[in-house]
Amino acid sequence: MSLQQITEGMRERVGEDCGLGAKVKWDFGDDGQVLLDASQVPNVVSNDDGEADCTLKITMDDFMAMTAGELDGTTAFMMGKLKIEGDMGIAMRLQSVLNG
Repeated sequence: MSLQQITEGMRERVGEDCGLGAKVKWDFGDDGQVLLDASQVPNVVSNDDGEADCTLKITMDDFMAMTAGELDGTTAFMMGKLKIEGDMGIAMRLQSVLNG
């Protein structure tokens, strides 16, 4: 899956207002990033490398496994496959926001 496909999928999941009220960035290293600005309505999903309240560093393959339900977020974090910088509370709310 490409960065553009991930970005489009994120836009569909988030919709106009996901209710998170914060900025989150998924950092895929050399593969790019996805920035969700849910601090404004409508929410904006882009590939900009902007400031975020919470940054999740993960490979694209591990991200895809998480979204497919094959890799649990907590497990990924404990194994070092997912690194979280910033507000951990936002990261913990992400799963219910994106799946809800």
